[in-house]
Amino acid sequence: MTNGPKDLEPSSTQVIGAVDTAPETTYVAVGLSGQDLAAIQALPAGTALLIVQHGPNTGARFLLDAPETTVGRHPRADIFLDDVTVSRKHAVFVKVPEGGYAVRECGSLNGTYVNRSRVELAQLNAGDEVQIGKYRMTYHPGPIAPAGDR
Repeated sequence: MTNGPKDLEPSSTQVIGAVDTAPETTYVAVGLSGQDLAAIQALPAGTALLIVQHGPNTGARFLLDAPETTVGRHPRADIFLDDVTVSRKHAVFVKVPEGGYAVRECGSLNGTYVNRSRVELAQLNAGDEVQIGKYRMTYHPGPIAPAGDR
């Protein structure tokens, strides 16, 4: 076997292996302001940020930093979304042991959606769109916390 180029016949097949050059997943945050990008970059390890992209309160930011964060129309919800399309107890964002957050539906009338698919429970990935009522928010995780801090 040689390591140099070969003259191949027009009907020959050559197998080429793939090389993984990106050990970390990156994403492009489209449509975010400079302030939003700065807020995302400044997030502490193990936290995340929700940014309202469409609907009431467009531009609002919500920090996820607790083991569970409730979302709903009830005034005592951790994230209060004041709109009739949102149930009193609509959903809960739950910190997962592997890092990041998942969203869990709480039996709301209008449902909870991730990337336009209705979900009961869904692990969130960077850039995912979460829809609760008329609110469409993007999910932006901070750095993963060290294993001992989760």
